Amino acid sequence: MLNYIWFALVIVAVVIGGINGKIEEVTKAAIDAAGTAVTISIGLIGVMALWLGVVKIAEDSGLMKALARAIAPLMKWLFPEIPRDHPAMSSMIMNIAANMLGLNNAATPLGIKAMGELEKLNPHPGVATNAMCMFLTINTANVQLIPASMIGLLASAGSKEPTAIIGTTIAATCIALTVGITVAKLAEKLNLFPVNRAAAAGE
Repeated sequence: MLNYIWFALVIVAVVIGGINGKIEEVTKAAIDAAGTAVTISIGLIGVMALWLGVVKIAEDSGLMKALARAIAPLMKWLFPEIPRDHPAMSSMIMNIAANMLGLNNAATPLGIKAMGELEKLNPHPGVATNAMCMFLTINTANVQLIPASMIGLLASAGSKEPTAIIGTTIAATCIALTVGITVAKLAEKLNLFPVNRAAAAGE
């Protein structure tokens, strides 16, 4: 779907540029944007290598597992319907811990695996459960202790203090996570989106 959206945007830009007689400006903007993308990507290599190395050290030293153990009691409250020893719980904990450390590449497959395990517990396959919605909320608004990607972008753009965003990032993500969990829990309690069992069963 995303490919279709990007393709549509390109076509619209070319058509509008042609109608307004600015097709040369559109072409130049496309070339300049491609060059900028390459410059930013190359600039990110060093910074990302540094931060991924730091995160790898944290992972090998046991910090990631320590984070997982620390949030385990909270996970039980957030996902009361998921057994503590179920594979979905461990995958979700590791996904959240990886996101907190900015290890996005490791967090993505863990998140996909967690969703797959949650689907196995789903009494209405194809319909998102409370646990799925809560996990998606947490995964989207997860607290970022090390915003490695944004630090890398700022550094590649020439920022003198790319790490200055760490404090504000932690504050912003904590607020976003608190609001997201609160709304999700309220939706669960109020049963705002009851499952249509007949529709879920495809009847």
